[in-house]
Amino acid sequence: MGEGEDEASSSGAAAGAPKDPRTIARKYQLDLCKRAVQENIIVYLGTGCGKTHIAVLLMYELGHLIRKPSREVCVFLAPTIPLVRQQAIVIADSTNFKVQCYYGGGKNLRDHKAWENEMAEYEVLVMTPQIFLRNLRHCFIKMDSVALLVFDECHHAQAPKRHPYAQIMKEFYNNLDKPPRVFGMTASPIIGKGGSNKLIYTKCINSLEELLNAKVCSVDNEELESVVASPEIEVYFYGPVGQSNLTASYSKGLDGYKLQSECMLRESLCNFKESQKKLKSLRRLHENVIFCLQEIGLFGALQAARVFLSSSGGSLDRKGVDIDDNHASFVQHYLNKAISLLSCDVLDGADADSVDLETLEEPFFSKKFAVLIDVLSRYRLEENMKCIVFVKRIIVARVVAHILQNLKCLDFWKCEFLVGCHSGLENMSRNKMGSIIEKFSSGEVNLLVATNVGEEGLDIQTCCLVVRFDLPETVSSFIQSRGRARMNKSKYIFLLERGNQSHEKLVGDYITGESIMDKEINWRSSNDMFDCLEENIYRVNDTGASISTAYSVSLLHCYCDNLPRDMFFIPSPAFFYVDDVEGVVCRLILPPNAAFRQVNSQPCPSKDEAKRDACLKACIRLHELGALTDFLLPGQGSRKTKVSTIDISEINKAEDESFREELHEMLIPAILRPSRYKLDCSLNLHFYYIEFIPKPADRQYQMFGLFVIDALPKEAEKLDVELHLAHARIVKAGIEYLGMITFNKEEMMLARNFQEMCLKVLLDRSEFTSSYVMLGNDAALQMDSTFYLLLPIKQKFYGDKFMIDWPAVKRCLSSPVFQDPRGLSLHDSYLPNESLKLLDGTYSKADVIGSLVFTPHTKLFFFVDVILDEVNAKSEFNGATYAEYFKEGCHIELSHPEQPFLKAKQLFNLRNLLHNRQLESTG
Repeated sequence: MGEGEDEASSSGAAAGAPKDPRTIARKYQLDLCKRAVQENIIVYLGTGCGKTHIAVLLMYELGHLIRKPSREVCVFLAPTIPLVRQQAIVIADSTNFKVQCYYGGGKNLRDHKAWENEMAEYEVLVMTPQIFLRNLRHCFIKMDSVALLVFDECHHAQAPKRHPYAQIMKEFYNNLDKPPRVFGMTASPIIGKGGSNKLIYTKCINSLEELLNAKVCSVDNEELESVVASPEIEVYFYGPVGQSNLTASYSKGLDGYKLQSECMLRESLCNFKESQKKLKSLRRLHENVIFCLQEIGLFGALQAARVFLSSSGGSLDRKGVDIDDNHASFVQHYLNKAISLLSCDVLDGADADSVDLETLEEPFFSKKFAVLIDVLSRYRLEENMKCIVFVKRIIVARVVAHILQNLKCLDFWKCEFLVGCHSGLENMSRNKMGSIIEKFSSGEVNLLVATNVGEEGLDIQTCCLVVRFDLPETVSSFIQSRGRARMNKSKYIFLLERGNQSHEKLVGDYITGESIMDKEINWRSSNDMFDCLEENIYRVNDTGASISTAYSVSLLHCYCDNLPRDMFFIPSPAFFYVDDVEGVVCRLILPPNAAFRQVNSQPCPSKDEAKRDACLKACIRLHELGALTDFLLPGQGSRKTKVSTIDISEINKAEDESFREELHEMLIPAILRPSRYKLDCSLNLHFYYIEFIPKPADRQYQMFGLFVIDALPKEAEKLDVELHLAHARIVKAGIEYLGMITFNKEEMMLARNFQEMCLKVLLDRSEFTSSYVMLGNDAALQMDSTFYLLLPIKQKFYGDKFMIDWPAVKRCLSSPVFQDPRGLSLHDSYLPNESLKLLDGTYSKADVIGSLVFTPHTKLFFFVDVILDEVNAKSEFNGATYAEYFKEGCHIELSHPEQPFLKAKQLFNLRNLLHNRQLESTG
């Protein structure tokens, strides 16, 4: 992540009258600050109780340590970019310190000199923990130059997790002669649902204290209640929810349109991985529409489909609704069908913008949404009245906000939606997000429909009403969202389904859990803690730079990203996993232009841990080879040169024709160039045996021979080449000269046809979509621009001599796909249990096994492994039969449902080998 600077954040620099934050501090803030000066503490106070001001007071008290010309600084960490910017402004406005903030996406600070200048100029550095952790690892900043380290929302530092907060403390805080003062802030020291189990709260609090080397401190509730109001909790019930016949029919109809679009998508894409990615995206979009149908009603689903359709030219949802040009037509097909289906009853011929929403009721609005409207309509506009409605999904926030904006009965509410930066739909920028919060503060907007971005940290104006349209997912979410309602006589409202005991229990657990947490902070019932994730750390003694298993994957990708590349090659690591007796082993294959190629991890309990271990080993090896510098940054061989002071625009102006891409003539080795020979005569060729030795030696490959007109250089026979195949397999290849061999005219034709067939199968299978493929269509029988033959060979029955496997060659070329269909008779003479009826005829089962099969409905090629005699179209699949699934889901009617299924592998590229079986173009 690139480091960015916010120039505006330094506006609170030393110029101007001295500022003393103590003048506006409350008594409990001064008391907690006094304790923080003496020891590391974690301040546990609710949202709106002034935790940030306590941090400001602490900076003020420790100002003699960080005020220039001191070499030490205060580092203030916040988990999100909006929070970094917000807290930097608060500190700058409250003190005379020189403040600067850093976050991803801005000006890059990539060298040590740049960071030395920042440390020399600024006294308080506000940044995301990812940037600070990266700086520590590469020694841009050293922990001994930090006098005060502040963790905002410090509950993210969990021992069993690899959050940057946790890694900062685990990797860099201990073993220091003079560690920095640590100050943590949180509205809830635990993460998760909590429940009524006291031990969970105890473990969370103990683990947090141990990790941050600090003590959790709070204030008596009676003291807080005199300054901060606590909302009254109310529950509104709806339902119970039962799917009406109309809603069920719409769900079924949408499912059908989704299946249609899936089939269209499969037929248009030949790349399996790409098709799976697009299918996943389409399914998520469909799932979002169904969710709105169930949670909001028919009009909500209609509006969701319209929102997605209006955004179908670009990214819709960071988590999966990502639409490009190739994908758009299928998404638009689904969305247009969905809109047509949903609008037939809702709109009834009217324009969508002219519908009287007041007249709509269930199922057009869900029971849950109707209760929300009822709750909001109970509150008439009063001075400074504000409300936040919390929802889980981005699309729900957008749709609910749109509907509430257009309800006449709620016209006193001025509504907007608030979602995170880069979260899709409208791609809400930080500026827009800030603008909405500012409008909410000023009263121009008094109703926000927000995702969890409105819960944590952001300076959102105090509300008199908070409604949980969707239940909070954690105790922390419950406490933080409730903290938004802190005006006098404010309300915190849950919408619960009547009779849903699990939801009622969840709310009860949140309420009782907070009481348990308060008691545990004052009187700990146990010393138990969560187990901390073990980290292997590699440290460079000369510089102090380090890397751990937590960071190893990122650093390795960074190294590969800096390797030379072009439009045809993007260097990236590949990971393969092998189950070992002691655990999972990850085999890491680096790009060909890396400093080395392969490393294996130790056996680990999970794939993730094995991957991290392999990457750590690779990074250590790269540093030993000099590919990573002593600061563990990409070194020699990087495609990115050092930062230059020359203006890029000047370079562009100086660019001339010498910098442009050129087309070069293809050079052909002399021994492969065509000669005067023709194929209608006997020919003597040099015979080389190509030896394949697999590592490990757990399989045997087909033997092949190379045949050329002129002998290869002697040096070629001494070469050993390692071929890196799929699934991390390695094959050592070499050649051995076996003398001359004579081909007659018929053998030359067979050999050329076989090679043409092989190259078409491996490189371009487009001709195999038809039922007849012509080979050897060269009237003059002249050689092409290159000439060589690759043919299967076998050992003779006696001795170690090799010979061409002509039976295998003829067997492949005897496939019906290479026979003129005018003279080919149908194979109907097979016994029923020995044959299969395929699209272009009847074939022996023995011929089908090992063959190449083309399926016209998907336009894909498959290599048949085995025939599943125990499974056919009448077998059960997902509560139905395969025949029913293909008919309803793919609109395919199976002609022979009694036939067994084929188990096959999709053929993508050169990874599949020819197994000397018949090639057939069948459906």
